[in-house]
Order: sequence, then structure tokens, then C-alpha cells
Amino acid sequence: MDPADTLADQCAKTAADLTIPALLHRNATEFADRPALSTLGRDDTRTWGQLHQEVAALSLGLAEIGLKPGGHMLIMMSSRPEHWLVDLAAVHLGAVPSTVYPTLSTDQLRYLAVHSGAQVLVLEGAAELARWRPILPDLKNLRRIVLVDEADPGDMTLATVALSHVSSIGQAAHRRDPGAFERRWREARPEHPVTLLYTSGTTGDPKGVVLSHHNVIYQAVVLEATVTVPDHGPTVAYLPLAHIAERMLGIYNPIYRAGHVTICPDAAQLVPALRAVGPASFFGVPRVWEKMAAGVQAQLAGADPAMRAAFDAASAVALEAYELRAAGRPVPDELAARLAQADATVLRPIRTTLGLHNMVWAGSGAAPIPVEVLRFLAGLGVDVLEVWGMTETTGTATINTPERFRTGTVGRPNPGMQVRLADDGEILVRGPLVCAGYLGADGSVEPVTDPDGWLATGDVGTIDDDFLTITDRKKELIITSSGKNISPARIEGLLRAHPLIGQAVAIGDRRPYVTALIVLDDEVAPQWARARGMGDARLPGLAAEPLLLAEVQAAVDAANAKLARPEQVKTFQVLPSSWTPESGELTPTLKLRRRIIAERHRASIDALYGG
Repeated sequence: MDPADTLADQCAKTAADLTIPALLHRNATEFADRPALSTLGRDDTRTWGQLHQEVAALSLGLAEIGLKPGGHMLIMMSSRPEHWLVDLAAVHLGAVPSTVYPTLSTDQLRYLAVHSGAQVLVLEGAAELARWRPILPDLKNLRRIVLVDEADPGDMTLATVALSHVSSIGQAAHRRDPGAFERRWREARPEHPVTLLYTSGTTGDPKGVVLSHHNVIYQAVVLEATVTVPDHGPTVAYLPLAHIAERMLGIYNPIYRAGHVTICPDAAQLVPALRAVGPASFFGVPRVWEKMAAGVQAQLAGADPAMRAAFDAASAVALEAYELRAAGRPVPDELAARLAQADATVLRPIRTTLGLHNMVWAGSGAAPIPVEVLRFLAGLGVDVLEVWGMTETTGTATINTPERFRTGTVGRPNPGMQVRLADDGEILVRGPLVCAGYLGADGSVEPVTDPDGWLATGDVGTIDDDFLTITDRKKELIITSSGKNISPARIEGLLRAHPLIGQAVAIGDRRPYVTALIVLDDEVAPQWARARGMGDARLPGLAAEPLLLAEVQAAVDAANAKLARPEQVKTFQVLPSSWTPESGELTPTLKLRRRIIAERHRASIDALYGG
């Protein structure tokens, strides 16, 4: 590259003219024997050469059963290699794959299928087919249902076909015309769609975000340019592939870097997966980092005083160095030597139990993470660096890097991206990571930007020295009955900083004061109770336990001490059960569904205001 080029120019030159099929072809040619895709605990590793062959057969097979270039294909299955294979097969055909969250309701599934005009539906097996059966009469464009696991004979009337059969007919097509696969994928252009991702729909109907080959490859190029990690490095994929972060880090970035992805099918096994793989980079949604921090804190609470004292001393050294780096100042040799000693004897062994011992870059995004959690993890020697973006910006639009970061911010704009604030504080972005547009009901792609190319993100923030700080979602601001504008995200983040609190939602819109609904951490709370000899360590009983309620009150008091008087939580209620995507209060990416929470817990909320 020309050294006179800016980093943005260099990234643009690198990404120009590339497509996902071209990169996969390169990997199959230059790195054919390198590992590409594995599943945790299974002997099923595929090399890049093997993966390319399987994708070729499935791509030709999908064409044989009616998937057309430009057509849409919906996928609903768990994290397994077939998900990667069939997705990439559609892309090589020029079709557009879209992963569907398994937690969606029947009505939501119907909306996505009708809106996308899906030609092919790929399902895991009979259970998924049963969920879709009531919807099938409404899907006028549907040509075939593909089942990864064999279908029962009775399902043949639904025009179902096994994925293995799709592969077989694709192999037969290849024998008839060996050049067909390559001719088709070479028709792909950087501006063509590579995937369709539906937003989680926290308010209103989901929007179908159309991302291009250039969008996802530019994001991979930017990550390589801003974060130094080893080539061909191992990564762990644990988030749903309907999530833009997993799409980038689990599919597109490993293809660009010719890396090795290990699929963790069960998110509950994430830490064992990290221990087994030892990745150099890892992205965790805030809840993942919060649970890691809470787990370590719970272990330390039960440790002997000498061990706790050793940790506190080592953590203080790590935090001292962290604060210097965050301020952009060098770490003195003397402090670096003390940190190396503390790390080797105390901190690295703890990180090893979490699988973070090789970590070069640890990221967090999708929602705010409490600064207290970031500082605790930094005291472990893990600098968790926040990023910010959305599906419409192909993941990150801003990023903190190991060389330049600021705690509490989401970093600076990625190379080539521009960020500014509207008059009301809303964050506007433009640049090569902004998506192609939203899928219209008629199949057209509608722009998401204004005539000057700016995307209104719906987030509100501030900018200082190019570092962006997110203060709230524009639509989620609380306006009390006295007219005070309050950020619920700040209140909720301070509450969640306590290990006992798994989720919290601040209430107060059009109300006289702020209250909160609190959900206990379903792992830490029982441990906390057992350590204190409580007989019933289950959440329903703990929600009314006076000793635990006193501890939660202390957490609320600590949060209130950092809040202005109108923001302070006047009273709260601890709920007796967890919130999950399955229970409906959280989106699949673990964001709060505020409207659902308000409706479902209306009686509890009214009681907080004397109703």
C-alpha cells in the first residue's frame, strides 16, 4: 500500500472488488488444508478445501430445488456446521440467506416469511417444521422446505427434502456441468446482497436490513487494520447467526482471515469453549461479561483471606496500568515489571479458568455495559473495549482499540466512517459500513439514509476528542410527569453492576419519580444464598428473602449515590423469575423489550406507585 494513503484509503483499496465467494475460493486454493470449521466436543473439523467442496454441492443443489439468484432463503436451526454451509451455498448461487431467531412467535415468523418472499425454508427438523406448519399456506413464494435432519414420510406432502439429498443432487449437477458452480459465483459483485438480517423489533415490526458483500468485507478489513491479532487465528462462535456480530465474527471475518471457527452450540458452555480454544479475540454481549465478572466475584467471596488479599493487590496493579493506558500515557518500566509478576502469579491463572489467557482484543457491544464491570475485568488483566454500531452499520461503526481507548466510551469512528450529532443529540453516521437499505414489501431495497448519505441511528450521545459516548436510545428516554428527561440505560447499568442483579428496568415515563423492576442473577443469587446458609436458594423464594432484599437495597443506594436526584430509584421490586428471550422480556440479543415488560408486569409497576 502507498504509505501516503490514509488508513481509510488503504481499507477501501483492500476491500475493493472482493466478494465472499472469491475469498472462499482463495482459501480453498491457498489454505486448503487449514482448519476452517469445527464443533466443540466433536471430531468434525472441516478444512477450507473440504468446506468449499460441500458449499459447491449444496449451492448447485439449492438451484435444482428452485432457489433463484436474487431469491430469499430463510434458515431456522441451531448453531451447527450445516448452518454455515447452507448459508454460504445460497450466497454462491447469488441468493440471499437470512437466519431467523428460533425464539420468534408464530406471528413474527409469518411476518418475516411473507415480507421476505422466501423461496426456500431451511429447518433443523420435525420440531421446527411443526412450528412452521400453520404458516405455510400464507407463503405464496415458497418452493421447497429443506430439513437438516431427515423428515418423517408423512411430511413429504409439504414438498420437504433432506439437506443430504440437496447435496446429492448438487453433486450430480456438478458431474453434468463441472463449470456451473464457478460460473455462478463469479457473477457476484461487491454491491450485491450477501445477507438479509431482520432487526429484533423492540418496537414495531422488524426491518429487513440488506447487507452487501462490500459492507461485510470492509468491516473485516477495518478490524484487521485496527486490531492486531494472529493470522488464521481460532475463534469461538456462540451467538445466533441472526445477530450481526456473529455473522461478522463467525462467518465473514474468518473467511477474510482464513481463520478457524469453533462452534459452541450451547451458550451455557461458552467458558469451556473459550478454555478449549484460547482465542486471541472475543466479542461478548454485556451480559456475558457481567456473568464472568459475577462468577469470579462469587469465587473470591468464598476464598480464604490470603487469596483475596493477593487478588486485591494484583488487581490494583493491573488497574493502575489500565488507567494509564486509557489516558494515553505510557506504563513505566517499574510498574510494568510489577504487573508482569502479579499477572504471572495471580491474574493469568484466573483468566485461564475463563479461557481468556490468550486474549489480545476483547470487545463488548449491542447494549451498555457498566463501567464498574469494565474496571473489575481490567483488574483481571482483561481490557474489555466497547464498540458501537447496529445491524444497519454492519456491526461496529466506532471502536476502542488496545492502542487507543477511553473507558465509558464506545471509541472512535472506524476508518472511512463519519459520525456527527444532530441538534437533539441523535447520532448520525455515514460511510462504507452503512447497509444497502431496508427490504421493501415489494422486494425493492429502500434507502436508510437522507440525501446526503447520513443514517439517523436512534441513539443519543456526545463526542469528545473523537470518542463517542452513548447516553441513551432516543425513543427510550424517560420523561417524568415533572418534565425531567432521564436516561434509563444509565440507571440500569449502575444497578446491574452488582453481581446479584441480572436484569433491571427503570420505570418513570409520565410518572412522578423513578422506580425499578429487578431480576436476580440466576447463577450468582443461589450461590450467595447458599453461602449464607439459606434453606431455599431458588429465585422465587429469594425474591422475598429479607437478607437478600437488604443487599439489593444496598445496591440501589450505591447506584443512587451516583445519580442526580430526579434520576434516583425511589423504590423497587425484585421479581421471582428470570427474564430470557424465551420468556419474552428480552430480545434474542438480550436487550430489554420495554413494551412487553410494561404490559406483563403492569400490576407490579402500578404497585410501586401506590396503585
